[in-house]
Amino acid sequence: MGKELRFLIGIVVVCGCVLVANADYMLYKDPSKPIGRRIKDLMGRMSLEEKIGQMVQIERQVSSFEVMKKYYIGSVLSGGGSVPKENASAQDWVDMVNDFQKGSLATRLGIPMIYGIDAVHGQNNVYKATIFPHNVGLGATRDPQLVRRIGAATALEVRATGIQYVFAPCIAVCRDPRWGRCYESYSEDPEIVRAMTEIIPGLQGEIPPNSLGVPFVAGKEKVAACAKHYVGDGGTIKGINENNTLIDWHGLLSIHMAGYYNSVIKGVATVMVSYSSLNGVKMHAHQQMITGFLKKTLRFRGFVISDYMGIDKITPTMHGNYTYSILHSINAGIDMVMVPNNYTEFIDGLTFLVKNNFVPMSRIDDAVKRILRVKFVMGLFENPLADYSMANYLGSKEHRELAREAVRKSLVLLKNGANADEPVLPLPKKTSRILVAGTHADNIGNQNGGWTITWQGVPGNNCTVGTTILSAIRNTVDPKTEVAFKENPDVEYVKSNEFSHAIVVVGETTYAEGYGDSLNLTIPEPGPTILTNVCAYVKCVVVLITGRPVVIQPYLPQIDALVAAWLPGTEGQGVADVLFGDFGFSGKLPRTWFKTVDQLPMNVGDPHYDPLFPFGFGLETEGIN
Repeated sequence: MGKELRFLIGIVVVCGCVLVANADYMLYKDPSKPIGRRIKDLMGRMSLEEKIGQMVQIERQVSSFEVMKKYYIGSVLSGGGSVPKENASAQDWVDMVNDFQKGSLATRLGIPMIYGIDAVHGQNNVYKATIFPHNVGLGATRDPQLVRRIGAATALEVRATGIQYVFAPCIAVCRDPRWGRCYESYSEDPEIVRAMTEIIPGLQGEIPPNSLGVPFVAGKEKVAACAKHYVGDGGTIKGINENNTLIDWHGLLSIHMAGYYNSVIKGVATVMVSYSSLNGVKMHAHQQMITGFLKKTLRFRGFVISDYMGIDKITPTMHGNYTYSILHSINAGIDMVMVPNNYTEFIDGLTFLVKNNFVPMSRIDDAVKRILRVKFVMGLFENPLADYSMANYLGSKEHRELAREAVRKSLVLLKNGANADEPVLPLPKKTSRILVAGTHADNIGNQNGGWTITWQGVPGNNCTVGTTILSAIRNTVDPKTEVAFKENPDVEYVKSNEFSHAIVVVGETTYAEGYGDSLNLTIPEPGPTILTNVCAYVKCVVVLITGRPVVIQPYLPQIDALVAAWLPGTEGQGVADVLFGDFGFSGKLPRTWFKTVDQLPMNVGDPHYDPLFPFGFGLETEGIN
């Protein structure tokens, strides 16, 4: 009897040990297991508090190790201009991101957070990063493979700063250039926008065979991408930011939805919802479009994220109650909410709604599964912390050469002399004296435009490192050619000096959405005065630095050659490469260039189409390379 008892006790002890061992084994941490099983295992361990925490994205300014740990925060972001410190290095960024990540890893289940940033034309918040042309310029290249290479370079520079998630690409189809985000749109043509979704495999990596529609991020040198802003953001009335888009179902699918089909097929990890309304319904509360169409019809399996304080925009048009905004945005299908500051109010509000059955638990589980799926796919559980090993990618020579190539290919030649037999461009490198004038000739901030270092952009030459167009001209001409620079020359100066020709570089001041909405689309002073003072007296090449077509018709007779350079970024050398003939002009207009703003909106195919320069226009020249 004693032996039997001891044997039974032994079984209990052994079984107890086995049970304890199984309890300690966390399947979700085992990378050899299928992602579906890992998600199910982790979800089964999570409390409501932990699940809601995963649905929250907060600003870095209110984040800390303690906040991440206490509230189980799923994600952190840097808004435009939100940086660890002025001119922060890659190492500074890595240290900050890792500190937040360590807070997440210190939680009961150790679920890593994901850090997001608006890397919309390079890692543009970061000092010394390579800044590529904005999307409107890339649309002019008609080169999806170039855009894919830019995506890959951007991913490396983002990862160099310890960040794993970018709020890009913007796949808006801008139908009215009065919109302040128009430069973030590749084109008015949905087919060009669709083609440029090739940036997604550049950012995330090539999706494996038989995985269409499943989120995919290929390792530590790639980032999660975000197709934005779903849907119709480029079609608002008069191009007013956050306004209403009035459109029928066929128009919505054929124009504004075009890029989303391809983005989902290419495995985009996330989709961001638009501030705008669709036929009077705020997109952040549009259940039919988010859950019904995006998730069910298109079978998108990544997570849906709000825009910055996006759900707050629901309230003013409805009941003036933040809880109401939480209710309708979450039930509409938004999975992660960019709060970004009042996160406790959001957490308390959503917890109340779930506990009182206003938001079903199934909706919370759907959101958290999607967020976890992206984190598992990215390998965040295996590699949550960054190191300094990729720091040299930031602003690397290779990436700057790529940006320079993109600038060359983005330039659109709109006029080249009075006739084809007397072209002005390319310019001779060897001549007596060149005048360079204009507010944008020696201004790296104006050259970069908005969403560079800060949200609205920073004029001047102290914002970041790059090559201005003036410097590029001086680098390119013969050493014996004198380059005289005067930003705003008066008529007497122009007339009293013997210039062989002049290069005038003018354009828009820096802006982003809201502040950039413009109903007149004119070049601000002193741009027009400079054009008049110079072009009336010297053979004149005008280079426009703008995010969209602007009013130029009144000045066109005085201008000998006209170049649309868009917002070229840090590598102004690409402009000089083409002006002086090392490379030829090849860019084509991604947008219709109007005669007067009274014609707007006007897009290719419209019955009232009467442009100054039609969509697709662009003169070509031969280069020596």
